[in-house]
Amino acid sequence: MDTDKTETKAAGRPVVKRVLMVVAMLLTAFHLLASFLWIAPSSTARQVIPGNLLSEYMIPLWGQSWSVFAPEPINGDYYFDVRAVVKTDGGGEEVTDWVRATDVELDHSTYRPFPPRSAGLGIGVASDIKGSWEDLPNDQKAIVKLDYFKGDDSVDRLTTKLKEYEDPDGAVGGYLESEHLATAYATQVAKAIWGEDVQRVQYQAARQNVVPFAQRNDDDAERPNIQPVPVGWRALVSEPHQSDEEFAKYFCASDEVRCADEQ
Repeated sequence: MDTDKTETKAAGRPVVKRVLMVVAMLLTAFHLLASFLWIAPSSTARQVIPGNLLSEYMIPLWGQSWSVFAPEPINGDYYFDVRAVVKTDGGGEEVTDWVRATDVELDHSTYRPFPPRSAGLGIGVASDIKGSWEDLPNDQKAIVKLDYFKGDDSVDRLTTKLKEYEDPDGAVGGYLESEHLATAYATQVAKAIWGEDVQRVQYQAARQNVVPFAQRNDDDAERPNIQPVPVGWRALVSEPHQSDEEFAKYFCASDEVRCADEQ
């Protein structure tokens, strides 16, 4: 009787091993495909992976690109500034000063041999929304500068307004996705710094190029002007999978910022 049970278990083990091996191979194949699509120049090939699955899988743990290498190395800095409207003790509201979230994030990686991958999150958000904003027609860029924070339908009203104008390249959809991500990030930054009294947020992504290579030996050379993305006030955005508490612990560990629980 015991011999039969032992033989049955032994016979079942190869099946389990084969299943696990197949699963591991499929996961490895998916990771290699996703990594190839992500680091390759943007193209329609990315549509092989449906929806936002590719970006959600690659960011923030696996994100990478070839932009650090020649012939087009990184030649500029991205900034992401956040401010908020908060409730006062007297029942009124006040506007906070701007805080450069990207400086806070980079402080987590400066002089650290093993920085967290999340230290580049703010730069990634700024780069993403700036690229999407640049693709918008001028009419839509003017709308983005306006405030949309009143009511639960503020996003719907913004979407409707943007789609009232011609969008020959279909850029509005991509921009709205980028703005949603940027607003969610700005919301977490604002709550980490100013607490739960935050009523609405405003953020500004920007890029500033380095001194051109041809002027590298010119002592009087100055960096080009900052290229901002002007966005109006927005309603708060919180995703179900986000943890404001964990983000605040990480973000506020930097010496570059004073958060609500430290003031």
